[in-house]
Amino acid sequence: MTSLQRVAVVLLRTLIGWHFLYEGIYKLMLPGWTRAGQPVGGFSAAGYLNAATGPLAGLFHSLAESTWLGPINAIVPIGLLLVGLSLTLGLLTQAGCLGAMAFLTLFYLSAMPTSGLPQPGAEGAYLIVSKNLIELVAVLVIFASRTGQIAGLDLLWQRPRSIESSPTVIETR
Repeated sequence: MTSLQRVAVVLLRTLIGWHFLYEGIYKLMLPGWTRAGQPVGGFSAAGYLNAATGPLAGLFHSLAESTWLGPINAIVPIGLLLVGLSLTLGLLTQAGCLGAMAFLTLFYLSAMPTSGLPQPGAEGAYLIVSKNLIELVAVLVIFASRTGQIAGLDLLWQRPRSIESSPTVIETR
């Protein structure tokens, strides 16, 4: 990779990491989601799950009314926070990418745009391709580029390359 490519892919990782980190913080600190139009104390995914329109909408709707809602309410913001920290800091980057791809896949499947018409809450009209799908592919690029080996705290676990790649020389006289 060229220097510009390395900077670009690490910058992309950091910005996507910040996006996840802030979403996790927001959901942990503020009542950002609602249930039946009424604010819920703390985070609740019920409103989001009930609003699902994608191919797995029935599954998401049933999760909103199930005993799984409590664990989902804990897992989502903490998971977003951990993924965000991983990508922002370049710590366990490959695992962070897998977590980000899992979240983005679920977010995409919950609201896959199939109408091509403007949707409430969206700033444009989407058909098949949405911001979640674009971010998912961007994280795939980060994963494939192994940016933790370029910059970040993952570098603390790497062996020095000069020692690893230099051949052992034994002098005989």
